[in-house]
Amino acid sequence: MSHRFRPTCLALALGLLLGAPALHAAEPAPAPAATASGKAPLPLDDLRTFAEVMDRIKAAYVEPVSDKTLLENAIKGMLSNLDPHSAYLEPKAFAELQESTSGEFGGLGIEVGMEDGFVKVVSPIDDTPASKAGIQPGDLIVKIDGQPTKGLSMMEAVDKMRGKAGSKIELTLVRDGGRPFDLTLTRAVIKVRSVKSQMLEDGYGYLRISQFQVNTGEEVGKALTKLRQENGNKKLRGLVMDLRNNPGGVLQAAVEVADHFLKSGLIVYTEGRMANSELRFNADPADASEGVPLVVLINGGSASASEIVAGALQDHKRAVLMGTDSFGKGSVQTVLPLNNDRALKLTTALYFTPNGRSIQAQGIIPDIEVARARVTREQDAEGIKEADLQGHLGNGNGGADRPSKAAQAARAERPQDDDYQLSQALNLLKGLNVTRGN
Repeated sequence: MSHRFRPTCLALALGLLLGAPALHAAEPAPAPAATASGKAPLPLDDLRTFAEVMDRIKAAYVEPVSDKTLLENAIKGMLSNLDPHSAYLEPKAFAELQESTSGEFGGLGIEVGMEDGFVKVVSPIDDTPASKAGIQPGDLIVKIDGQPTKGLSMMEAVDKMRGKAGSKIELTLVRDGGRPFDLTLTRAVIKVRSVKSQMLEDGYGYLRISQFQVNTGEEVGKALTKLRQENGNKKLRGLVMDLRNNPGGVLQAAVEVADHFLKSGLIVYTEGRMANSELRFNADPADASEGVPLVVLINGGSASASEIVAGALQDHKRAVLMGTDSFGKGSVQTVLPLNNDRALKLTTALYFTPNGRSIQAQGIIPDIEVARARVTREQDAEGIKEADLQGHLGNGNGGADRPSKAAQAARAERPQDDDYQLSQALNLLKGLNVTRGN
């Protein structure tokens, strides 16, 4: 059984899920076994009312409507009124949901949820048309190709945003209660690299996880090995794990990622009514991270699996969390296949951090709140330095010259230079090393 949690996405999803209605995939979960006590008696009066309503619609509605349409709409209504993440998946949606745990799917690259009847962006996925167009977490999508989204179901809105790669789509967005504005995007086949890594400075690494796919745990292990090699095969002095705008994914992947940084103890547990929804995941003694000082970046687009990892590392005091409050998606969805190429995506459990915290509608609160900010660098007015002067004396202790212009010209652009939250995370790691005498 596969577990998946994530908010709804523009690329459809499936499995045991964490997040809003998702457009990515995980493996189907087995149907729950029948209880030994047998089935509850049918609510005959309510079923008679249902049959009467159906009969009246067929007889009196302005246009003919088939039994199949009425029954499928009734099923959709049953699911849509349970919670924002449960849904009835018709064959197309079910197939699309199964595509995306591989990390490749068609669409715009947006994870979405619902708010007051509108489609709300949970987060854009890295390196997709949505992120390149500047779409931000919290944006409301009020129109799709000029048609209002108010009153559409989640799946209807997602279906409108999907389409052939290369085709155009216009979204009308509202940001922070401001005036609506239009963006024209080109649909693409989304190929998501879930893990990226690089060195920020000597001894300090950066690990970006954009979503949790089936192989993400393995990829994180490889990235940690690569960072160590790039650091001259020496242990890192500090590491920033970036979970900002990570909408979630496969539960097992989140467990594996957290396990890379923990030697023992509970990582996450789930509670629900189904017998197989009560799960507990514990860390093994191996520590791929070598105990490196760790800062984890989160924000309002960090949901589900991201919150599991952040919550586990926070509860075990293994990392300092920095950024802003996370999304607050603490429920698990199970995809239950039906016998006609359809499926139910049903909320079946809540998950809890090691200390018993439910993240549902609460989110993870960072240890250090750092809001997003624009970094602008003042022009360097220092002029020339001694090392710029022709014929200057060398350093008496044998130190290398540090000329101003050469230093500026040689300085390569680094991700922390234009990312205030990341620069603050790096500064914190440096401060921890200073105070520890490293």
